[in-house]
Amino acid sequence: MRFARYKNGISSTFGIVSGELLEDIHGTPFGAYEKTGMTHHLDAVELLVPFKPRTFYAAGINYTEHIKEIAAQQGRDPNFPEKPDIGYRANNALIAHGQPIVKPKDATDHLQYEGELVVVIGKQAKNVSFDEALECVLGYTIGNDVSERTWQASDRTFWRAKNSDTFKPMGPWIETQVDLDLMRTTVRLNGAMVSEFSTNSMIFGIETYISTMTKYLTLYPGDMIWMGTDGATQNMKIGDVCEIEIEGIGVLRNPIVEEE
Repeated sequence: MRFARYKNGISSTFGIVSGELLEDIHGTPFGAYEKTGMTHHLDAVELLVPFKPRTFYAAGINYTEHIKEIAAQQGRDPNFPEKPDIGYRANNALIAHGQPIVKPKDATDHLQYEGELVVVIGKQAKNVSFDEALECVLGYTIGNDVSERTWQASDRTFWRAKNSDTFKPMGPWIETQVDLDLMRTTVRLNGAMVSEFSTNSMIFGIETYISTMTKYLTLYPGDMIWMGTDGATQNMKIGDVCEIEIEGIGVLRNPIVEEE
């Protein structure tokens, strides 16, 4: 099932996507809901970020080739993680499918994409085992972890390199039924493929992250975990359009514009 959120006048409404139609629901994907029978064509609505996350978690470097590429760029040997590391990102950076990524005036040319699988938590979880971990997952969506690499190298907390306004496109919806082992992530700039990798070829998988995290913290419905990216990343220029596609979910598409 696909849950989307769209602008409805001055408020927002959740709906279920079926083909090119969106049917409104009363309630939310995180609790009880019922279909209303009211439908809209997807082209006729403005999609919003699929949900407002309670806590925005982000996995540390979690793919082998990406670690190698970053190390090569910095002229050092790759340093592979020995355990899953988790960080945090800021909700202010979130934008929806179709909305523009705004390059700050003083940003360098090293503004880059990172196509990521986003895990959406649907049930409260504490001290869950590896085998139980996926039971707390509602579904998955797509994220673009936009990163200003020069700032990333100089700012210890990544506060602007990762969290500037518009730096976290997410969407277009939450997909609840996927086969993680069959999924592939593809990144395109202006229609040309620039990256492709097996989505589930993580160093530490979703189950490991959730079981490790819940030893120390409680995950709640509406929390999310961005799972990292693989491979090399390229610079995005003003006027480019970046697309992140994950098989079984859909396509997240955003243009890059200059700050006014």
